[in-house]
Amino acid sequence: MADPIMICAVLQPVCGFINNTGVPAATARHFSSFICIKRNRKALTKAIEDLQAVDKVVQEQVSLETNQLNKCHPLVKLWLRRVDEVPIQVDDINQECDQLMQYSCFCSSSLSLGKRYRLGKRILNVLEDLAGLIEEGNQFKVFGYKPLPDLVEERPRIQAFGLNPVLKDLRKFFNNSNLGIIGVWGPGGVGKTTLLNTFNNELKECGSDYQVVIMIEVSNSGILNIAAIQRMITDRLGLPWNDREAEQTRARFLAKALGRKKFIILLDDVRSKFQLEDVGIPVPDSGSKSKLILSSRYEDVCYQMGAHQSLIKMEYLEKESAWDLFQSNLSTHAIAAIEAPGPNNVVRQHAEAIVQSCGGLPLALKVIGRAVAGLKEPRDWSLVVQATKDDIKDLHGVPEMFHKLKYSYEKLTEKQRQCFLYCTLFPEYGSISKDKLVEYWMADGLTSQDPKQGHHIIRSLVSACLLEDCKPDSSEVKMHHIIRHLGLSLAEMENFIAKAGMSLEKAPSHREWRTAKRMSLMFNDIRDLSFSPDCKNLETLLVQHNPNLDRLSPTFFKLMPSLRVLDLSHTSITTLPFCTTLARLKYLNLSHTCIERLPEEFWVLKELTNLDLSVTKSLKETFDNCSKLHKLRVLNLFRSNYGVHDVNDLNIDSLKELEFLGITIYAEDVLKKLTKTHPLAKSTQRLSLKHCKQMQSIQTSDFTHMVQLGELYVESCPDLNQLIADSDKQRASCLQTLTLAELPALQTILIGSSPHHFWNLLEITISHCQKLHDVTWVLKLEALEKLSIYHCHELEQVVQEAVDEVENKTFGVEQGSILKCRRKNGFSEEQEIHGMVDDSWNEYAKGCQNMTKSGRINGKGQHVGFTRLRSLVLTGLKKLTKICIPMDFPCLESIRVEGCPNLRTIPLGQTYGCQRLNRICGSYDWWEKLEWGSKDIMENKYFIPIQDED
Repeated sequence: MADPIMICAVLQPVCGFINNTGVPAATARHFSSFICIKRNRKALTKAIEDLQAVDKVVQEQVSLETNQLNKCHPLVKLWLRRVDEVPIQVDDINQECDQLMQYSCFCSSSLSLGKRYRLGKRILNVLEDLAGLIEEGNQFKVFGYKPLPDLVEERPRIQAFGLNPVLKDLRKFFNNSNLGIIGVWGPGGVGKTTLLNTFNNELKECGSDYQVVIMIEVSNSGILNIAAIQRMITDRLGLPWNDREAEQTRARFLAKALGRKKFIILLDDVRSKFQLEDVGIPVPDSGSKSKLILSSRYEDVCYQMGAHQSLIKMEYLEKESAWDLFQSNLSTHAIAAIEAPGPNNVVRQHAEAIVQSCGGLPLALKVIGRAVAGLKEPRDWSLVVQATKDDIKDLHGVPEMFHKLKYSYEKLTEKQRQCFLYCTLFPEYGSISKDKLVEYWMADGLTSQDPKQGHHIIRSLVSACLLEDCKPDSSEVKMHHIIRHLGLSLAEMENFIAKAGMSLEKAPSHREWRTAKRMSLMFNDIRDLSFSPDCKNLETLLVQHNPNLDRLSPTFFKLMPSLRVLDLSHTSITTLPFCTTLARLKYLNLSHTCIERLPEEFWVLKELTNLDLSVTKSLKETFDNCSKLHKLRVLNLFRSNYGVHDVNDLNIDSLKELEFLGITIYAEDVLKKLTKTHPLAKSTQRLSLKHCKQMQSIQTSDFTHMVQLGELYVESCPDLNQLIADSDKQRASCLQTLTLAELPALQTILIGSSPHHFWNLLEITISHCQKLHDVTWVLKLEALEKLSIYHCHELEQVVQEAVDEVENKTFGVEQGSILKCRRKNGFSEEQEIHGMVDDSWNEYAKGCQNMTKSGRINGKGQHVGFTRLRSLVLTGLKKLTKICIPMDFPCLESIRVEGCPNLRTIPLGQTYGCQRLNRICGSYDWWEKLEWGSKDIMENKYFIPIQDED
């Protein structure tokens, strides 16, 4: 076999001769590829090394681009793919070369010569390709490009709990083409960011006809960072950024760019109002079809940003969702301990207590859940439960949580901060009266003497989610458990001693008194304060609702020169230790105490603006001190044993600053004087009529000059037989609460045509009125929310049976039968002629006849029935057999029945609207004996058993 090397050596001069004689290049190339395989193979190896060097440079440049979130340039990407294919070709060539060199010779056969020719040609082709790749790689100047943004940029996916209801509301507003701006508000940590992230990702999954969705985290700091927001919008639109461009110029450019698109912008955690145009966001409207969704901790901010008709409040999680979220942060060991079988699983009880303490706040559930994630032993769980009650700031992760929540506090003015911290003085889980809170603030110098300022601050705190309204339009607020712990940690630094509702039997130590600025001991079981604390800086002392407290040291107030607010209400004290050092006192509450006399020197409290002596049933003497306190703005003697017996005793005309007067009157002639044009009439807001002998009738028109009268309490007037709420077409009465108690002769209550003096009545309590057979007249009180009837032994029906008879006769009622019913209930023809009573019976009968499914609209479009009633209490009504005909109770929440043995039906059922009903309280025996229609059986879930009275 001939040696291939020798063949190459012999033929190389021939190759040179061919090239020199001008043989065509193609022919020379083919001949060279056939003869010079070894040389070309070496050239191939070198070309591969050169290409690898160029490839390394290109790869590094591409990595730089991808690190900057750019994409590889398409030409570079194509070049890299072609480079990746080269090693495969080279490996095949090397393998063929090895085989050829082993077995072929020059004269072997035409088959070997053909393989050599094809291999040589292939090597030359690859060499040419490599040369081209090397040249192309060296010429690259651009290796990447900034990609166009996706329609939706996916946000972090977090398992959401309890979001479905609010997501449903958000989708509903989003799909309303007339709404361009949607607001979501709620406290910090409630899940607003999770909501927006979830909604953003929904848009990515379901597809959208919008051209761009942009989510922006607005609040990296307290100051709006316009440039950062503009940069986010610019990047999402794929536009160039110029650092030197003015914000106003950039805003105009972005507004034009967004104006050409159908966009969705989600602004998370907006903490202050700002103009969208200043950032470069066009205001969405129904014409553009674009949407702006914003979240904030502040309701006011949502309104100010334009979410007037599309506002969603994020509530705290319900019990089940809160439990699921808490468990999702636990270890498998902790979950196993919680789910261990057995009725006395202490760990589960502790876990449930911890979840309850979080109050449905997702942030707290996550943080505290992670803090207890690895606990196994009951003792460890018990310590955490105690910490959540006393002070949770030492739990792992809680300081960071407080830092997140604290921003809402830091944004407040100094005055608002102090007012917020004041709320920590009240018990946990309890409600706080707005009016009382404002009175405290005014007396303590935190607000001006205008109550409107205090109520405005309350609205600000509610808007900031630091306080919550107990109910819509409620007169009370409450503080979330976690927010309260945050407040307590801040109040501690302000020398607040907050020990409300802690079951204390002894007062705090002398050291705590010495440093205290404001102290709350309310709702405890302290029995005596027989010492003289040194607390020169103490400004507020709240000791109310210590029912067994009956002793105060004679020198208790000796070292309290700065005291401005003192509340001793709902205690058993019989005397008030007096000391001239209380000269700065502005607020004093002694209501519901056993105090018998005011000190003779009480008049030295010249700064006193609020004095509450209501329901002081042992008070005998005030030494006319009240008339000497000329700065009094509030004087409340409502239902006090000390009242006005004689016209000449009405001697407080000198109180020119008086705005609120609560008074108890014992004589009809005093009432007549006060209800005419007496100067005090305009200040009277609470009026108690007690032991007014020989007074047979009360006519509410006599109270015309009491323009602010909100509560009327009539008790123990033995001769009173008639109460007339006549028409008042000039103005609506302010009266909201009426109590009729111990009125043995009362049998007639007449309600005039609307508007009448009971037009705005919200609450009625009737007790021990033995001649009342029914109270059908309450049907005319459209604002009525609470009806309570106690121990009226002759009451047979709440709404008179005659109306039911009308219904049973298919409403075939003659006028005479109606008049008969009217007379039976104390209505006379004379009263009808003079318009004292309108056709309420006709209205009610026609209402029954024309009743729609809602059961509350009659043929005239007038409302009938209990349209706003929320609470019904019936106690000790021995003859009561029926409440009223079945009807809708759209607002009814609770019914309580005690000592009504003959009441066998209640006007409710599954076929009637009572969607807000959540409890029916009564004895087991009464509940079991109730009679139901086959289709109207109420579910047992409403029933709450109570111990029936004997």
